[in-house]
Amino acid sequence: MTVLAPPIVLDFEDGIDRKTLRRLRDRFLLVNRQRWERACSALTYRQQVVLELLPLAFHLNHPALPGYLDGNCPQGLAGYTPGNDVLNSARRFARSFSVRDQGLRKADLDSLFLMGSPGTLGHSVASDLDAWLCHRDDLPEQGIRSLERKAEKLSQWAATLGVELHVFVFSASDWRAGRQRAEVTGENCGSAQHFLLLDEFYRTSIHLAGRYPLWWLIPSDAEEHYQECRRRLVECRFIKASEYIDFGAVPSIPDEEFPGAGIWQLYKGIDAPWKAILKLFLIECYATDTAQPLLSASFKQSVYQGQTSADVLDPYVMLYQRLEQWLLTSGAPERLDLVRRSLYLKAGLPLTRAGMAGDQWRIDLLRQLVQQWEWGEDRLSALDNRQRWRAEEVTGLRRNIVAELTHSYRLLSRMAREQQTRAAISANDINLLGRKLYAAFQRKAGKIELVNPGLVPSLAEENLSFHHQSEQGGEGDGWLLYRDLEDPSDAFWQPVIRRAGNLAELLVWCYCNGLLHRSTRLNVRAGKSVASVAELKDIVEVLSGFLPMPMSPAPREALSRGVRPLKNLLLINVAVDPQAHLTERGLHKLSARSDSLGFSGGRDNLVLTIDQITLNSWHEISLQHYAAGDTLIQCLKNVLAQVAMNPAELPEIRVAAPSRGHGSAIARRVRELFGDVLRQFFAGGTGPHPLRYIIEMDHRYFLLQFSGREPGFVALDSREALLAALLQPQDEYLPIVPDRHALRDEPVLKAVCAASEAGNIQVFWLLQGDRGQLWVVDEHGSLWARSVRAGHRNHLLGPLMRFLENLVERRLLRQAENLDPAGGIRCYEMVRRDARWIAELRPYQGTAVPLSGLEVQAVGVQQGDSTLRFDIYCNDQEFSVQEYGDRLIPAVAHYIRSLRQSGESYPVYLTDLHLPHDLDPQLYQRDIQTGQSLYYRTRLEDALNRYLP
Repeated sequence: MTVLAPPIVLDFEDGIDRKTLRRLRDRFLLVNRQRWERACSALTYRQQVVLELLPLAFHLNHPALPGYLDGNCPQGLAGYTPGNDVLNSARRFARSFSVRDQGLRKADLDSLFLMGSPGTLGHSVASDLDAWLCHRDDLPEQGIRSLERKAEKLSQWAATLGVELHVFVFSASDWRAGRQRAEVTGENCGSAQHFLLLDEFYRTSIHLAGRYPLWWLIPSDAEEHYQECRRRLVECRFIKASEYIDFGAVPSIPDEEFPGAGIWQLYKGIDAPWKAILKLFLIECYATDTAQPLLSASFKQSVYQGQTSADVLDPYVMLYQRLEQWLLTSGAPERLDLVRRSLYLKAGLPLTRAGMAGDQWRIDLLRQLVQQWEWGEDRLSALDNRQRWRAEEVTGLRRNIVAELTHSYRLLSRMAREQQTRAAISANDINLLGRKLYAAFQRKAGKIELVNPGLVPSLAEENLSFHHQSEQGGEGDGWLLYRDLEDPSDAFWQPVIRRAGNLAELLVWCYCNGLLHRSTRLNVRAGKSVASVAELKDIVEVLSGFLPMPMSPAPREALSRGVRPLKNLLLINVAVDPQAHLTERGLHKLSARSDSLGFSGGRDNLVLTIDQITLNSWHEISLQHYAAGDTLIQCLKNVLAQVAMNPAELPEIRVAAPSRGHGSAIARRVRELFGDVLRQFFAGGTGPHPLRYIIEMDHRYFLLQFSGREPGFVALDSREALLAALLQPQDEYLPIVPDRHALRDEPVLKAVCAASEAGNIQVFWLLQGDRGQLWVVDEHGSLWARSVRAGHRNHLLGPLMRFLENLVERRLLRQAENLDPAGGIRCYEMVRRDARWIAELRPYQGTAVPLSGLEVQAVGVQQGDSTLRFDIYCNDQEFSVQEYGDRLIPAVAHYIRSLRQSGESYPVYLTDLHLPHDLDPQLYQRDIQTGQSLYYRTRLEDALNRYLP
């Protein structure tokens, strides 16, 4: 039975007296003393020195005390005189400690408090300590910085004793004015809340030293007239102003504060849900049940009425009672059950275990609550044995928690919209918190869901079995996860832990959620796949090196920026044999080609599947499975798109493959390819650089280039298709870069690409017997190639050079108008040196006389249906489309044949060609590229020569 002291009534109208005020203060100090003793009892004997010395360390700036920096740090707690027990504790800590009379001086510090869970049902040896250190209002900025450094050093000292201490330094005037110095960090709410935090402070704080809260002396029913009451107490000298500190009143919580404060609790709830859920419920209760007083007011009113029992006034008990009343009135028993579970798990006291840790008063208090809830032993045992919970149970609980957090988020968002006012949280902080919420809870394709955000100590399993779907008679390539299957046939009636579309996804989920560790015994029923236990162990080993778990939360700096990939792991051919089709036919390596993308005589691509595991800067883990189509190209395109968003910070690329089927060679080749491509497009931390990259794979070519920041691939089935693509016009100079294994059967073409440069028209030639090869790289890097019969260098180069010289001459005449002039013509011979082809500069000095002896010119005419036709001129003879129509080419050929007196058969060459400037409407009035002129020249020459004998 609780014995109440006589109520204290302060009537500011009829009069108050100093004796009553001192009695009221002493009543609060009695509750304060109980809480301080309880806070100490929750710590080990060694840790209790932190609470004992904390006030003294700030009161005396003594070299022998912890936290000392230098002799200039502010010191002196107002009205504080350390007792003998504190001084003896200091002497035990440091034998050199001694107190010297420093004379009378103005105290730099007003007060020191603990606030939050210390001394409550919710506090334990693992809980942290939050302290408020309040300095005088006029303390210089340099002094404040010194105090902050000292507070940090004291926190480091406390950490050596196993105590997580956070000291927040500010002045009462700054608090009242809402001037926050802090931003959102792991332990600071930044700008997220003010009155809610003050409400919590008043009902949970423990006064350690210095001035007392003036709030104690203002009755709850006079909170609305707080300033008037304060003025009367001070001006009429009922109290000494130097004995009290004023943080202001909490008559109510402004609506504008709920969204920011709620989002802050959602932020905390990601990693520590139980306490956050209780506070989120309280925020919703405050916002929707405004008829009831705040908890701080209820606490103060109880003390005024004579209640001083620390059990009755326990902040967590009072919080629960308020939520219970509200939820029962609201008809929400399921939510009330979640509140009860959250309180029980926050307390951390397993009531069903013998010899359990914890103070007896906490055990008795929690047991009273559990008896009121009518929880049976089975319910308690299930909660107390959370370390035995399995993934399915944790997943269900997480679903409930996420549902509640999502409900809170939607409620808070709706409140913010309805208020149409700015929430009491800075834009930076709300953006930061929103990003962490998104990263933790947002579902999206491929994201690995982490099911245990601090709900249970571990989900590790001793035995796990991975069964291919075909083992159960199913279709497809899915996988099933079981536990403790001694006999594979038991799978037909055992529950499935999880299903996944592929083995890598299942393995990554198990690993990231802690089910898998090095000692877990694995079993594989591969079905129609080729998976093995050894392969699974190898993958787990790779994952442990790539993603050490548990993973720390994303740092503030990362969340304040846009998300970007940190690193990628590519798992190649998981549970797949890339050479199965060869093995079935009894075929083996038939050539010297060892490139994994064009292997053996069949040029097989050995990369069949890829599982891309990505860790991004917000610490989200995702997996994308590529198993259909051009898997390697799809994956490469995905990685390039990631990098293009932030080329200054290239993600790490790791590659692994099972040992079967040349696994190490495959992994090395893929790693090599990705590294080469990234270096080419993003060298120097910028990009994507303008170029075209050729990859040869599986009898095909892939041409990669960027359009802005978007990568694009073109698949080409033949050499002819590749050359046609390389001849396409470009908006700017784009060099052609073949992959190191591409064009191995075209070494001269590869050397031509390597020798290309901007600013010129480059002609490359090679004469072998009576066959000659020509390549032209134009001013924008477009490449034209031609193979012709020629027995002499002049016969090979003469017609082409005359044609190009005419083009260049015409451009030079328009130089004043030309915004993108081409340079001169440079001629190179392709020669073989030391087993490799190189381009050697050979200035052309031929006769420039066409072999046919004719001046054959073509002038393009754009028809009304956008069809390009040509008028052709042979010397002075005109052959127009209007006159000849579809018979134009035969007519020109007939005329040329009539001029040949010898009757010899030899090809005709165009000496000049004009294309209309509206050939491409999007590039109207721009110079036509040389490559385009060569393309149409080739078409016309081929058409004419088909009609010549």
